[in-house]
Amino acid sequence: MIEPSIQTSIKLKNKAKTKRLLPVGKTFSTLVLIFFAILFLFPFYWVITGAFKLQIVATTIPPEWFPLKPTMQNWVDLFKNPVGRWTFNSFFISFSEMVLICITASLAGYVLAKKRFPGRNLIFWMFIAAMALPKQVILVPLFTMLADMGWVDTYQGLIFPAVGWPFGVFLMKQFAQTIPDELIEAAKMDGCSEFRIFTSIILPMLKPAIGALAIFTFIASWNDYFMQLIMTRSSEMQTLPLGVAAMQSEFTTNYGVLMAGAALSSIPMIAIFLAFQKYFTQGITMGAVKG
Repeated sequence: MIEPSIQTSIKLKNKAKTKRLLPVGKTFSTLVLIFFAILFLFPFYWVITGAFKLQIVATTIPPEWFPLKPTMQNWVDLFKNPVGRWTFNSFFISFSEMVLICITASLAGYVLAKKRFPGRNLIFWMFIAAMALPKQVILVPLFTMLADMGWVDTYQGLIFPAVGWPFGVFLMKQFAQTIPDELIEAAKMDGCSEFRIFTSIILPMLKPAIGALAIFTFIASWNDYFMQLIMTRSSEMQTLPLGVAAMQSEFTTNYGVLMAGAALSSIPMIAIFLAFQKYFTQGITMGAVKG
């Protein structure tokens, strides 16, 4: 038998050892996070600094890690193009898709999570299957349908095909399942209509998921180069990614101007993320509480 005093001494030694190890582990974790943060931020840093380098400096080897002689010429050359029109098109399309997807996905997610009707599970699994379907598979029939409707090279042709985003419905459905049924039942007993229940109870509780979905949707739409390339014909309907890509020529490319365009393209995405960041982590984690 170990005497009580010896047991106490062993416990104190173990506790002291644990306290010494905790700062070491915390410091190591912090260093790892800093390393990966620098790693992921470096491309953004390279684009920003490249936007202020002359062509000969931007392509020099070894690279110039920081512009020693910064210039605004790249930005002057960039704005010789209809950048304002490109930016408006990109923002209008992305913002419209973001709003419409958040509305339709929240409605569909609420119905699939809280309403009981025949075929509910089948519909949900159809959305799950659609998430695995590449966009290129449906491109030809989608383009044919939009051409028959006269929607090619129009805003509606760029916006409405993305409204029924399966991932948005999946995210909202998973999150809506965490809302207690008792709240809905209490609202019905108080005489609330379905519209009042959705707007006054469901939507406020879906804010974290809506914030996360808004970020995903806006970034996906802003960077949807492939769909915008297929659905546009005129220069007036070009978006910012299309316009920046069109500045590349067959024989030479001004990388400084391209980096200036890429830096300009990143500003709205950063702004949207900062606007909804407080909902982002909560929105992508709470929906996984229930299956």
